[in-house]
Amino acid sequence: MTSINQQKAPTLWVIIAFATVYIVWGSTYFFIQMAVHGFPPMLMGALRYTTAGLLMLGWCAIKGDKIWVKKDVINSGISGLIMLFVATGIVIWVEQTLPSAMVAITVSAGPIWFVALDKLNWRVNFKSRATIGGLVIGFAGVILLFGEQVSKALAGGHSAPTFLGMLLLVFGPVAWSAGSLYSKRNATTGPARLNTAWQMIIAGIAFIPAGMAHHEFNGFSLMNVPAHSWWAIVYLILFGSIGAFSAYIWLLQVRPATQVSTHSYVNPVIAVLLGVLFAGEQISSLQIIGLVVILLSVLLINLTKYRKTNTAKKAIPISVDLEQGKNLLAKAC
Repeated sequence: MTSINQQKAPTLWVIIAFATVYIVWGSTYFFIQMAVHGFPPMLMGALRYTTAGLLMLGWCAIKGDKIWVKKDVINSGISGLIMLFVATGIVIWVEQTLPSAMVAITVSAGPIWFVALDKLNWRVNFKSRATIGGLVIGFAGVILLFGEQVSKALAGGHSAPTFLGMLLLVFGPVAWSAGSLYSKRNATTGPARLNTAWQMIIAGIAFIPAGMAHHEFNGFSLMNVPAHSWWAIVYLILFGSIGAFSAYIWLLQVRPATQVSTHSYVNPVIAVLLGVLFAGEQISSLQIIGLVVILLSVLLINLTKYRKTNTAKKAIPISVDLEQGKNLLAKAC
């Protein structure tokens, strides 16, 4: 755990940054679904992440960062492949058949898997009754959501691709948490923006052979992509992959990490609202209950951190460094 003194920041900029993280990261699920209606899923991932990564790498060069450090590039590449190519790739893939709101609800369980997989801190984490209770409740919420889909599949209410998508979606947050832990244990020497740039570039490149293996280039023409899918891609690149991330990192420097982490509760709610209001998606009462259960579990898991922050006076304890904090996202998507 490290301690830093918070920098002073104008209140208006803090509000704008929070709004950006809350709304943009919550809306990425909606815009991913818009994008895959015009782009093949793997090709969409390649276009999004290579473009965003190259733009960030150019910014790093302008800022004078040392672009090429072999060990850092390798570590960034591994974490990027796990988080962006595997975890976010699953989200992109399943949104071909699953509503964006359902995807967001299931992905909201990410912090639960992070604690469960963080073996080096099991001894500390599992001393807290709130953490243990949060894990139990969180897994109950995941089982609740998945159980509903299994029941529908057995009753013939789901097609095979839909059921497979739901099964894959369970592993998305697991991969994201595993990649986050790898990134934390193998910290790079450069700034977070450079690490992220390489993560996105390498993940974006990985999407290209995946698209070829799925024959996505056969018969595909950019001329046939509808305007709304182009706008969705632009939004995901500029706002989802660059803007919200930059706002998030800045907030970690000027506000307590526990305040910044509140995006975990807001992002899925934003995603559900957008899906229902603008995409006409149907959300069952059981799915709403599952969302509430999962968010309650995340609150319990973070309860100890919230208490420590409230008692801090001079230095603000940051329970995650900038790199770990970045990887604990909705963003990601």
